[in-house]
Amino acid sequence: MRETDAQVKEALTQRVRALEAHFVADAIFFYGPIYPSIEKRFREFIDNLRQDGPPKDRLAIFLNTPGGSAEIVEKLVEIIRFHYRELYFVVPDEAMSAGTIFCMSGDKIYMDYSSSLGPIDPQVHNGKQWVPALGYLDYVERMIDRSAKGQITDAELVILQNQDLAMLSRYEQAKNLTITLLKKWLVEYKFKDWTTHQTNPDKLNQPVTLEEKKERAADIAKLLSDNKIWHSHGRMISATTLSKVLRLKIEDYSSDTTLRPLVRAYSDLVTDYAIRNDYASFLHSRCYF
Repeated sequence: MRETDAQVKEALTQRVRALEAHFVADAIFFYGPIYPSIEKRFREFIDNLRQDGPPKDRLAIFLNTPGGSAEIVEKLVEIIRFHYRELYFVVPDEAMSAGTIFCMSGDKIYMDYSSSLGPIDPQVHNGKQWVPALGYLDYVERMIDRSAKGQITDAELVILQNQDLAMLSRYEQAKNLTITLLKKWLVEYKFKDWTTHQTNPDKLNQPVTLEEKKERAADIAKLLSDNKIWHSHGRMISATTLSKVLRLKIEDYSSDTTLRPLVRAYSDLVTDYAIRNDYASFLHSRCYF
């Protein structure tokens, strides 16, 4: 290992151990897209971490991702939940699209004033590249609506007729899967300690029912998957918007003078190292570099 790599490894090990002590958890950094190629590598990565030292019940994932496949997110969550009872997500910069879906499987989500999640627009491989599913579905829906109103142009009609119905079905399935996963995970994990109403003045301090948790999860899933609200696959949604508009509880560490420097020091070094070495993806833990 080059001397500079050894120095980075030592610094990252010190910083991740400090964060493990803070969260009383195992801690890892996940950098890069969430595609099928990561699944086996991630499984071995987590297995190795579990074998290093006394087992812990909690995992803290520091996540920086542009998104990817909802199906692979589901597999990663299954791997994690096999080993850990609690799961925290820390988003120093951004966790977009499928990264947002990933975060919704956590018991807590930590963000600061510069962190972002994104609309839950899953990416589907069309045989050539990964493409956002909702963009295609929204476009076809608009063309069908224009056709019903007699407003579609000849050029648009040709484009509509040339759409691959099998791929459109695949996009629809991906959309439905993301919403299903979001609703399931929010109720099972994120809302597990939500026992009384805290913001609704008509129900203040009243017990929260399972049905109410399901309704709240469905509302969040609907909002995050609505491109008419966000207008862009790459729209960055802040912790403030998540809290005030979606009414989703976010652990905001913006003013935490202990945690924020620890997160920044760890995250900045990981991402700088990955970018400098042109790594598409990078995993880090106290026992893996």
